[in-house]
Amino acid sequence: MAKLQHETKAYLDEIKKLVVELNNPGQSDIISYFTYSLDISHDPTQESLCLGSYHVKNIGNKSITNPYLCIKISKESPFSFSGKYVYEDFKQSLKGPGGWQRINEKTNKEEYWLKPLGKSSIEPNEILSFSNFQITWSSEKSYGGSIMGFTYSDQIEEGIAAVNPISLNGTILKQGDEK
Repeated sequence: MAKLQHETKAYLDEIKKLVVELNNPGQSDIISYFTYSLDISHDPTQESLCLGSYHVKNIGNKSITNPYLCIKISKESPFSFSGKYVYEDFKQSLKGPGGWQRINEKTNKEEYWLKPLGKSSIEPNEILSFSNFQITWSSEKSYGGSIMGFTYSDQIEEGIAAVNPISLNGTILKQGDEK
């Protein structure tokens, strides 16, 4: 009986060790999310605005190396995206630390692939932010769409989605419609 109890304890200890290894404390973990505010106009002569930032926080115990992100706008949505970023062919003086570089085609109005300039890692408990982008649209007709964010790095090649995509929808009633 003592031998059986000893074997059972050994098995339980091994299982506990494997569970701890599954929750590897040296593992790279990130969380990405949007913060934003809205100024929505129901007047078709005025533009509506979403002012936002995209944040990536390293919640793990290891550095995240070579981070980059994608902000994706729904196809066929009326949204127009703008933000503080440069292109590779811009003058070096415009590519300061803390800035962002767009790394995909300028003509693509649905995906904005961005990498930080002068920053090749996110340290544990550090937050990297693409701040103060703007999304504008007019409310001449009903609209709908979303803004999604994805974060990539050497450790997360397949990417991870933002926990809170932005969804914008509005129904515009024509003159003569009730309420």
